[in-house]
Order: sequence, then C-alpha cells, then structure tokens
Amino acid sequence: MSIAQVEHILVVPTAEFRNLGYFQGFSPDAPRYLEHLLQPALISFRPRPEMEEDPSFKQLIPYVIFEYVDADGEAWVFQYVRGKGQGESRLHSKRSVGVGGHISSEDAAEHLSGNPYEEGMRRELDEEVEIDCEYEIECVGLINDDQNPVGQVHLGVVHRCRVVQPAVRPRESEIIEAGFIPVSQLLLELDRCETWSSICLQALYG
Repeated sequence: MSIAQVEHILVVPTAEFRNLGYFQGFSPDAPRYLEHLLQPALISFRPRPEMEEDPSFKQLIPYVIFEYVDADGEAWVFQYVRGKGQGESRLHSKRSVGVGGHISSEDAAEHLSGNPYEEGMRRELDEEVEIDCEYEIECVGLINDDQNPVGQVHLGVVHRCRVVQPAVRPRESEIIEAGFIPVSQLLLELDRCETWSSICLQALYG
C-alpha cells in the first residue's frame, strides 16, 4: 500500500483524555470531555496502521445505538454480527449494538457542518445502514476500555438514535444476522457481545 492510500484517522492525545478524569467503562459526561478533546488544536489525523498500535493516542469512534420502543413500552435495540470482511478483525463474530467507525481525514477535507466528527459519524451511518423512518439522535456518553489491546487505542462516543419504527437495515454485506432484539434478551446474552456493546447495554439499560 502506498503512502497516499493509507487511511489517516482522527485521534486525540491519551494524556489529554486522562487529564479530564480517567474512567474505565462508561461515562455519561460526554459533553465536558468532547468540548475539550475536539478542539482543533488537539485533534490530528494520523496513519491508521500506526495508531492501532500506539496507546498514546485515542481514536474517537462514534458508536450509534438504534432504539425502538414498542406499544407495550419495551425497548428493542438494533444488533448484528460483524462479518470477517468488516473493520477491526479483532472484533469479528461478536454481536454488536453499535454502528459507526473511524473519522477520516476526508471528513475534515469535505465537511459541510464545520465539524469533522459530526460529518464522519453521518458518513459512517450512511455507509453502514439505511434508516427508513423518522429518528432523533443524541450523544449519551463515552466508552473507555483499557483492559484489551483494541480498547487501549479507542475512545467510543455513544449516541442513542431513537427510531419511531424498527426500520433500520444494513447496507453492508458484512453486517450479518441483523435486526432488532428486546433489550431484556440482550442483557441475558452479554457474553456473546463485543465489550463495548456489553458496557453500553449495562450502563443504559441494566
């Protein structure tokens, strides 16, 4: 792969994250962290292969959870299994409730909103899923998991997307076994979920 083809992704210094208050797991205090971490002086776009092995930087990853509440008031969440062709190979075959991915330098070059993070999150959603109903999206927290090599180089930004119908479908062939499942069922099967999904489900619904 030539230098020109290497994806450059948005990262922030891990030290800046720690200075704001270290936590392991979930924090609902996303606005305070993001207001500081997303300052133009702190974000940079660096080669993804290097960043996957460098815990001195955190890759900011939007993690969007689609929630539908049925007529009986029961919450259902969109979930899927990652195929072997999708994204982070260390997460394959695990069930996930989060849709999203890396923010790339192209999001900064082409952003319309003035915010490369927001632009990148919407691009990732457009690429991965089709939403065929009205929805509202809000940022509800952060995930940090330093107990494994994947988590040590990532910081998840959790968004809850409330849909008025369970009308979310995958666009990518590597998003398999997808559909809405009652949260009550997912909470009984946390051992089948990737770590971030387990953390989110327990924090938001446990």
